[in-house]
Amino acid sequence: MNTPEQSQLGKAAAYIDQYDASLLFPIPRLAKRAEMGVTGAAPFFGADLWTAYELSWLNRRGKPQVALAHITVPCESVNIIESKSFKLYLNSFNNTRFADATEVLSRLRADISEAVWRGGVVQSSVGVRLIAADLFDREPIYELDGLSLDRLDVECTRYTPAPDLLQAAANEPPVTEVLVSNLLKSNCLVTGQPDWGSVQISYTGAQIGQEGLLQYLVSFRNHNEFHEQCVERIFMDLWTRCKPLKLTVYARYTRRGGLDINPFRTSYPQALPANTRMARQ
Repeated sequence: MNTPEQSQLGKAAAYIDQYDASLLFPIPRLAKRAEMGVTGAAPFFGADLWTAYELSWLNRRGKPQVALAHITVPCESVNIIESKSFKLYLNSFNNTRFADATEVLSRLRADISEAVWRGGVVQSSVGVRLIAADLFDREPIYELDGLSLDRLDVECTRYTPAPDLLQAAANEPPVTEVLVSNLLKSNCLVTGQPDWGSVQISYTGAQIGQEGLLQYLVSFRNHNEFHEQCVERIFMDLWTRCKPLKLTVYARYTRRGGLDINPFRTSYPQALPANTRMARQ
């Protein structure tokens, strides 16, 4: 079983510029989910929405081509992909000749699907969409909708996850709210490098105390965990402590190495959000 410590994170790595699918490094989701109290079937659906900004290859005549890639990895998959290995894998396209963008898309879909389902039963392919350079100006920038928690003037003293800060008014009628914050920060599980993000929390149920929720989100500031794991931890803490009837947690992290990762978790089936970048991304 691959572990984060066995990956290329924090290590000197050769940049291979000839196509090599073996560079992808899958890490099982199971151990971290068990640590969060997820046993058996997870109480959430969703996906990890990746954007690759540094994708290039050569056409049959050796002329460089560039594109953006939107990649959708279902959260039911056995593994996540360690992001540095993803960058190294994409770099391996740089001096490789492909017939056209369709061949590149097919390689991406096949390779990433194999990696995320390795060790388990394949339930679905990952989604891959390429955006050609002549369509770049159609890529919009949107901020997350919702009531900003950042407007609150709160004292913050805890910088490792503190779920005891979460409270809900269980004796009052249920509400439906969408709350957002740009103050999410965590650190890479292996290197400790900072990961900056924004988060949107949508729920129906007992009203969650907003001051405590903001303090809770800030409490991730010195926490070392991958993006996908942080979002699942937030979901599980809210799900178990506040017991909403419905819950969705969506985070968009700033890019590193030409990649951003945007996990989406929800307690009920719904369409995935459009993978639209924010100003900070």
